[in-house]
Amino acid sequence: MRLRIATWNMHAGVGLDGRFAPERIARVLGEIDADVVALQEFGSRRGFDMLAHLERAAAARGIAMPTFSKYGCDFGNVVLSRLEVVSSACIDLACDRREPRNALDVVVRAAGQPLRVVATHLGLRRAERSEQFARLDAALREAAHLPTVLLGDFNAWRPHVPARFAAAARPPTPATFPAPFPVAALDRILVAPGEALVGLSVHRSRIARIASDHLPLVATLDLP
Repeated sequence: MRLRIATWNMHAGVGLDGRFAPERIARVLGEIDADVVALQEFGSRRGFDMLAHLERAAAARGIAMPTFSKYGCDFGNVVLSRLEVVSSACIDLACDRREPRNALDVVVRAAGQPLRVVATHLGLRRAERSEQFARLDAALREAAHLPTVLLGDFNAWRPHVPARFAAAARPPTPATFPAPFPVAALDRILVAPGEALVGLSVHRSRIARIASDHLPLVATLDLP
């Protein structure tokens, strides 16, 4: 089964022009046309149901895992899936005195078999990310027999690769940040087994270049 999997830091729906424009996020999701999308910096607003808006745009079910709430609005990670969702859970990645972080651990059913998708947005400091990768390593050892995708905004030019993915051959990750002229590969999609990953590219449409400060990263998977 061939799947399209994407990750995108959506910058809470605020584009490079400073406008809150969820319709642009919706258009980019339509352009990507992925089976599963991980979104970072998902943000709700009073009087506007962002999750429902994204679900309609992607023709998918949304699972939200906020990292914090402020003034009654949630902020955090979302996975949009057109595939059947079997389970979802939260991996706590919060570090003392730093912005709260987590990973959204979702199992979907693809072609009758389970696929694990772990979506995250890691911290800004190296020591913080090292601790978060250690927790992810521990969590990924559970259900290690499942095909697994780890993806999100890793906030690092040369991130640590969890042991689950270290042995897999990986194509070079293209730069996704900043959106107008990307130079940093902050966003990653890691796949185990590695041979399931058959393509990796950046979505560079005109509207994607202004809808957020990151460009979407899209992977093509062939599952046996």
